[in-house]
Formats: sequence, C-alpha cells, structure tokens
Amino acid sequence: MSLEPWRTGKVIKIQQQTEDTRSFFIEAPELATLHFKPGQFVTLDLPIHEKPNKRWRSYSIASSPDGSNVFELIIVLDKNGTGTLYLFNEVTVGSGLKFRGPQGVFTLKEPLDKHLILICTGTGIAPFRSMLHYIKNNKLEHKGIYLLFGCRTKSSLLYYEELNKLQEEMPGFKYIPVLSRESWDGQTGYVHPVYELLCVDKHPAQFYICGWKGMIDEARKRITDMGYDKKEIYYEIYG
Repeated sequence: MSLEPWRTGKVIKIQQQTEDTRSFFIEAPELATLHFKPGQFVTLDLPIHEKPNKRWRSYSIASSPDGSNVFELIIVLDKNGTGTLYLFNEVTVGSGLKFRGPQGVFTLKEPLDKHLILICTGTGIAPFRSMLHYIKNNKLEHKGIYLLFGCRTKSSLLYYEELNKLQEEMPGFKYIPVLSRESWDGQTGYVHPVYELLCVDKHPAQFYICGWKGMIDEARKRITDMGYDKKEIYYEIYG
C-alpha cells in the first residue's frame, strides 16, 4: 500500500479537554473528504528538528468518518517532549500543520460476530472513540461491546459525558471507566481484573488494546492465559 502524500492541514479549533490534554481539529483544505478507517492514524511533521524522522509524531484520529475533510486529534502534553511542547505552545487556530495519512491497520475486523473488548488508558481512547461512533452511525450489528478505560482520576477521563450518553443510545455497548488513584462510585484499580471478570465464561471475543507498552504486554499475557488465541488480540502502542 502506497503512503498518502504530505499535505498541509489548517487548525480550525483547539479545545481543552483536561488540565494537560487538548483536542486539535484539523481541516485538509485540498480534500473534499478525508477518507479513513476508524482506528487509523496520521503523522505530523513538526518543525522541531533538522532530521525528518525526529520531527514526525503519529496520533490516532479521535473523530469518526463523517464525509468531511476535518479530523480530530487528542493529544496529552509531555513536558519533556519537544513535539507536544510545540503543539501546546506554538500552534493556534489558523496554524498550518503538515501531515500524512491516514495510515495503520489497527481497525475493526468485520463482521463484528464476537464480543468486542476495547481496553485503553489515557489518550489511547482515541481510536476506540472513532470506532464506537462509526458502529453507531452505520448501525452495524454486533454481539456486544465493552470499553474499559483506565485513568488515574475522574478529571482525567476523556469524553466522559459523551461516552455515558453513547452507552444510553447504543444497545449492547457498556462503558466501564476504571480509576487507579481515586475512590469513586465506579470501578477502581486497574483494567486487567475487569476484563478477566467479563470473560470468566470465555465467550468468543476479540480484544483491541491501546496504551502504554507495559499495559499492553500485561494484557496480552493475561488474555492468552485465559485461553484466548493471540490471533484475537489487536493492539496499538502509545508513547
């Protein structure tokens, strides 16, 4: 598959999501529609280094395909990272951003004939938000979907109200946020015991995992230890 060409996008909106996380809405003016599959990513070429491969930063598209030429990226600030420091300190509405994409194979495997267990932490929610709205908007049949979203505190839960509303509107979808550093009326601890309990009966399932490498490695081991085939596990490493 040939790579998409580099294009210049225009930032049309920036929205603060949490204390250290922002959504960047980017328009691709030369395209009438940006065609992509939910779960794919774009690569930004930021003016932060002389060498191209040290300028490139990849982010999953957080929005769902809607026929427009606008897409959303959800980005957390890394105070030690030159890429996000540039995005947070230099980029404003109207700024141009050079990007290439969409790319990637972390996408839904249709038909959705098994339970979908979506497991993520932090901004790893991005591809799953795109997938969920795509499933709802296209009325795709499915066997049941669980979204397990691990964060430290409630204030760091991205799209919290939106996902609660989606759970009410979308039959067969269950949203399970899990907090590791705060007591509340929901799940606490880490995501791993939650999906283990969901799968205690070992019903047919596919697992999609997105987040830090350590979390993904542990999840893959636990899932295969439960008796699931590793071919039913798809993952995307962040960071």
